[in-house]
Amino acid sequence: MKFKATKLLALTLMTGVLVMPSLSQAKEQGNTTLTPEQQHIISVAAYTATGDMDALKVEFGQALEAGLSVNEIKEVLIQMYAYAGFPRSLNGINAFIKVLEERKEQGIDDEVGADATLVPKDTDMTAYGNTVRNKLAGVDMSDNQAAFAQFAPVIDEYLKAHLFGEIFSRDVLDIQQREFATISALAAMDGTAAQLGAHLNFSMNVGITEEQLYSFISVVEDELGAEKAAEAKAVLDKIIKSKGSE
Repeated sequence: MKFKATKLLALTLMTGVLVMPSLSQAKEQGNTTLTPEQQHIISVAAYTATGDMDALKVEFGQALEAGLSVNEIKEVLIQMYAYAGFPRSLNGINAFIKVLEERKEQGIDDEVGADATLVPKDTDMTAYGNTVRNKLAGVDMSDNQAAFAQFAPVIDEYLKAHLFGEIFSRDVLDIQQREFATISALAAMDGTAAQLGAHLNFSMNVGITEEQLYSFISVVEDELGAEKAAEAKAVLDKIIKSKGSE
């Protein structure tokens, strides 16, 4: 895991100086199908989901140097609670606060970026989220027949109203950026292959290409190792094969 080693080395050597920028440069040089911003969204989400705070702290500095704003990174961390849970999300947010404070002490003025546009107060978030999910799925899921939704309808309501409604309505990140964050978290965690497969499908439905998804696998390998990358690639290969046979 050459990138992770670089991150840990940079963390060890941090003594009031800027975090080593070589990771951003290496990613940009070695991956032309993903923008540096997309690659760092993947990395932030992966380390947040796994709880690797040491690597995440270094990644924050490199993500900021690569062009992500404070609010864009913060938005990834907020979204992570829906996939990795409140503890990992809150740990990431607290770690980000410390990194920003350290950078401010070093005289670094990070771009805050735009806030989320306010959604009209009378917005029906269930309807809004249902529309977003239908777009992602490529089919009408208004009457979700999945076993979980039939057994526990309230969880499907939460998915529509809160995840795809309240969270996805926040336009700090676009829908592709949110899917990159999602598939990264799902690839990083154990036991989430089914959800990863669904969101790989969703990613392609909103314009993320097969080439970009295989580049995503490369970032997973660099950050999380060959085993995690192989698991994610097996899921992606299956999805690509199924689409080819349609």
